[in-house]
Amino acid sequence: MIKDKPLTLITGGNGKTGSRLAAILRKNQYPVRLAGRKKPSSSEAHDNHVYFDWYDPTTYGSALKNVDHVYLVVPIMDMNPEAVMIPFIKEALWSGVKRFVLLGSASLDEDGAIFGKVHQSLKELAPEWTVLRPSYFMQNFTEGPHRETIEQLGKIYSAAGDGKIGFVSADDIAAVAFHALTDVVPHNTAHIITGPESLSYGQVADTISRILDQPVQHESLSDEQLRNSLIRTGMTQDYATTLAGMDVFIREEGREDQTTDTVLNVTGQSPISLEQFIRQHMKVSEKL
Repeated sequence: MIKDKPLTLITGGNGKTGSRLAAILRKNQYPVRLAGRKKPSSSEAHDNHVYFDWYDPTTYGSALKNVDHVYLVVPIMDMNPEAVMIPFIKEALWSGVKRFVLLGSASLDEDGAIFGKVHQSLKELAPEWTVLRPSYFMQNFTEGPHRETIEQLGKIYSAAGDGKIGFVSADDIAAVAFHALTDVVPHNTAHIITGPESLSYGQVADTISRILDQPVQHESLSDEQLRNSLIRTGMTQDYATTLAGMDVFIREEGREDQTTDTVLNVTGQSPISLEQFIRQHMKVSEKL
């Protein structure tokens, strides 16, 4: 490890992007500290984990010690994360943090719900910042909410109708995050991050069916059905309503029907297509 490289604190270090970002940083010999409420096992001690709780400010100091850069992932299912994140950002600045990268969403604008006030605060307070605004993750079909229904029922459920989405791999998001954290010149902007094509859930189902040679179908839900199904998974009513509402925007306004050159422009590599992703991560013999 090169000692003069900046130390990056990754909140949400066990998440889809945080874990991948940590791997890229380590591969390039950057020091990393993973922060989260999961207690590290003895085998993970070398990874420099630290116990961190957004809702416990007494955990901030040890997490931020000697840190130069921070990757911010909002606390899960919090509709108003700015209440804890902005005080944390201020303490981080006071402790010497120079650069912040926030994981947001392409569906939610700078003045929108959940991420908006944190986004605005970074622009106002941080000298070096980037907000990542990715489209929906391809990993939702292999690690996330659609995996179980694909495996057990041959179904993908949504209220997005025929609305299209620029599905993107978490690996490509992490690659953009790496550059946002390590490029000499700070990005100081928001990046809309997508894959190379915009697809409906029906088209995704058709692609999976063709590659796996097994039937997978998209089944449309009403907005209320989707909201209630999310609540049954343990989401709060407000959070479930917001997520279900995002499908409404996809269906009726084409909110996610876009592709960008962000991955190529920032990393120099083209983003993986959904078909490539499925071939790499879904196997016929194992049925995912």
